[in-house]
Amino acid sequence: MSLQRMLFILMTMSCTLVISNSGLSHEGHEHQDLTISKLGNLGNVDFDVSCSDKAQQAMNTGVGLLHHMMYAQAENLFHHWIAKDPECAMLYWGYSMTLFHPLWPDTIKEEALQRGAEVIKKATELNASTREKYYIQAAASYYENWQVKTDKERIAAWAKAQEAVYQQYPDDIDATAFYALSQIVMAPKQDATFSQQQKAGKLLAKIHKSLPTHPGAIHYTIHAYDSALLAKHAVEAARAYDQIAPDVPHALHMPTHIFVRLGMWDDVISWNTRSAKAALKYPSQGTTSMHYIHAIDYLIYGYLQSEDKSKALAVIKEVEAHHPIQATFPAAYALTTIPARMFLEQKQWQLASQLKTQTPAYIDWMKFPQIEAITYYTRGLGAARNGDVNAAKENLKVLDQLYDKTLTISPKYWAPLVDAQRQVVTAWISYEQGNKKQAINQLKRAADIEDSLDKNPVTPGAVLPARELLADMYMLNGDYAKALTAYNDSLSINPNRLNSLTGASAASKQIKQ
Repeated sequence: MSLQRMLFILMTMSCTLVISNSGLSHEGHEHQDLTISKLGNLGNVDFDVSCSDKAQQAMNTGVGLLHHMMYAQAENLFHHWIAKDPECAMLYWGYSMTLFHPLWPDTIKEEALQRGAEVIKKATELNASTREKYYIQAAASYYENWQVKTDKERIAAWAKAQEAVYQQYPDDIDATAFYALSQIVMAPKQDATFSQQQKAGKLLAKIHKSLPTHPGAIHYTIHAYDSALLAKHAVEAARAYDQIAPDVPHALHMPTHIFVRLGMWDDVISWNTRSAKAALKYPSQGTTSMHYIHAIDYLIYGYLQSEDKSKALAVIKEVEAHHPIQATFPAAYALTTIPARMFLEQKQWQLASQLKTQTPAYIDWMKFPQIEAITYYTRGLGAARNGDVNAAKENLKVLDQLYDKTLTISPKYWAPLVDAQRQVVTAWISYEQGNKKQAINQLKRAADIEDSLDKNPVTPGAVLPARELLADMYMLNGDYAKALTAYNDSLSINPNRLNSLTGASAASKQIKQ
C-alpha cells in the first residue's frame, strides 16, 4: 500500500474513538474493531511535541498506550490523528512505533514493515524539532533496510538509536523509559545476574520517583525485575499498576509476573481474574483477545498451586464460550499448556498420555513447533510414568522432529527447552526399563538445561519443572536426602510450588524416620 493511498484511507475514516482498522501489523492482530474506553485512565504522560494543542493531547494518550504495550489501540489512535493533523511529524513516529513489539514473541508482516518504513519516511520530511528528529531517527533505524535485515538486527539498531535519544536528552522521561525498555530487550538471555535489567530498573526508579504515575516507569520496571532473583524489587510497582490503568487488561495482568515469581497465589488469582474480564472488552473482530487467554493461563496456574482444582476446571469450561481466540503465539501457548498443566500437576499420567494434539484446529500449528512440542512432551511423559514405554517412545519420535524444527527458529532459547523436554521423556523411559542410574543422569542434564534459561514472559512457569521431576525420581529410588535437595532447588526458582512443597515435606519425614 502506498503512503498516498494510506493517507487517503486515513482521511476518510470516522472521527470517533472507535476506529475500524483493516491493515494491522501482526499475526492475530488483523481486522480489529477496538474501543479505547476511559482514555484518561492510562497514567500521566507529558510528551512534548511541536504540533497543535489537540495533537499534543493525542500524543500524550498515544505514548501512554505505547508504554502499556496496547499497540493495537495506539495504532488506531495515531491513524485517527494523522488524518486530523497530517503535518504533525510525531504522529507518524507514533504510528510507526505501534508496528513492532520489542518484547513480544510475534512476527511483523512484510506489509507492515513496508508501511512503517513509508510512514517514518514521511515523518522525516515534515518540520520537527531537533529532539523530535532524534526520536524519528530511532524509529527509522528499525525500518532501515528491512528487506534484508532480520528482526533481531532491526531491534538492535533501534535500541542503539534509542540510547542516543537518551544520551542527548537524559532529562526526558519518555526517552529514559524507552531507553530502559531497549536495555531490557537487548539483555543477554544467559546472564544469570541480570545486570542489564538491573541497570534498566535503576533508570526507571528515577522516573518513578519524579512521576510515580508514569506508565512506562511502572510497566517496564515489572519487566526489568521479572526474574526469581529480582522480583522482590518490583512488588511496589506491581501493586501500583492497576491504580493508574484500571481498565487496561495488560496493566491488570502484568503485575502477576512478579506475584508468580514470589509464589503469591492469591494475588495471581485476583489480578488475572480482573485482567481476563477486562480483556473481553477488547475483541479482535470475531475473535477473543489473546490477552484473555494469556491471563487465564496464569489464573489456572494460580488455582493449581493453591490446590483449588475445581475452580481451575470451572475456568477452563468458561473458556469454551470464548473461542475462537486470536491465533497468536501467546494464545497458542496458553491453549496448549493449560490442559497439559491440569493433567501433569495432578499426576494424572493416563490422561496426560492422551492429551489431544493440535487443538484448537483454527491455529496454524506449523508456525509453532516449540509449542506443539509441549503436547508431545506431556503425552510422552504421561505414557512413561504410566508404564507404557512403547507409547512414550512414539511420542518421543515426534518430539525429536519438533526439536529439529525449533532449532531453525529459536536455537538459543526454545530449542534448548524442547531438548530438555526430550531428555525428561527419555529419562523416564530409561527408568521404566530399569536403567535407574542412567535415568537420573539424563534427568539431571534436562534440569540443568531448563534451569539455565529463565522463563519466558509468555508462561507463568515451566510446564512441569525438570528439577521437581528429578526430585520425584529420587523419591521413587528412596534417596530422600537428594530428593529434598532437588525439591528445595526447584523451590528457589519456583517459590511455593505445591508439588515441590509437598514433596519436600514428604522427603523430610522420610529422612527423620
